[in-house]
Amino acid sequence: MAQGESLVKRRVLTLRRRQALWAYAFLAIPLVFFVWIRIYPIFSAFNISIRKWDLLSDVKPVIGLLNYQKLLTDKTFIKVAVNTLLYVLWCVPSGLILSLLVALGLNRIQRGAGFFRVLYFIPYITSVVAVAWIWRWLFMKSGGVINNLLLSLGFQAQPFMTSTAQALGVVASNVVWQGLGFKIIIFLAGLKQIPSVYYEAAAIDGASPAKRFWHITLPLLNPTIVYLTVMTMIQTLQLFTQIKNISNQSTGGPLNSTNSIVLYIYQTAFQSYNMGYASAMTVALFVCILAISLLQLKVLDRRIEY
Repeated sequence: MAQGESLVKRRVLTLRRRQALWAYAFLAIPLVFFVWIRIYPIFSAFNISIRKWDLLSDVKPVIGLLNYQKLLTDKTFIKVAVNTLLYVLWCVPSGLILSLLVALGLNRIQRGAGFFRVLYFIPYITSVVAVAWIWRWLFMKSGGVINNLLLSLGFQAQPFMTSTAQALGVVASNVVWQGLGFKIIIFLAGLKQIPSVYYEAAAIDGASPAKRFWHITLPLLNPTIVYLTVMTMIQTLQLFTQIKNISNQSTGGPLNSTNSIVLYIYQTAFQSYNMGYASAMTVALFVCILAISLLQLKVLDRRIEY
């Protein structure tokens, strides 16, 4: 009897070991992929950033922090860094506010809600390049739809993408418009999670719709707002495709007025072949995104008492 129990225990242990081995094996595959695709390029970028790494040269000497020092005196980098900050200031608040307003409207309607959700979500899943070229056509100085409309209403035609003052706003409007669908769906999901009893109790107590919004909706949407703020901030800091396709010069023109950090990294690395300096900018952008994300999570993320 004792031998039978001992044999059963051994078989159970063997089965558990096999299950554990299979579990570790399945965990190892995505871990190796993540390390190879994500972690290794980060350390590789650090390594390249401290070298004079020219694609046209076989010699890649270590030069320390000279590439990082160059960032402080490079007028073009400072310009594109300011542009990137302006994109963030334009796109993040306006995108969140507009998507929240639309989500609040969709949350109230009973009929056709699914149709409107799909309608707003279609631009988000449409090709970024295709939408950018449509935007470029809309805002053409000569023959553009917007200028033709302005002329028909008696206004003057605007330079738009040929103006250093208006070009960045045109690109930002494209980013905001195409990203609305995703944020609307996320906001709708957050609104559906708010128990209706809170609104009913507030209405009984005589709270106005504005007070219900400020004291119930916004606080309980805080996790959703934090998530969307961080995601939108990261996406905006990495703007590339929209600028390259909407800009008339495809290089962030005119006079770098629409250029971003990521596009400037691309130009430095694959047009000037200066991989060392481009990697230094990449590392600086990585540190900036990490710091901003941690700060946002610290400032915006508050525990809500139910």
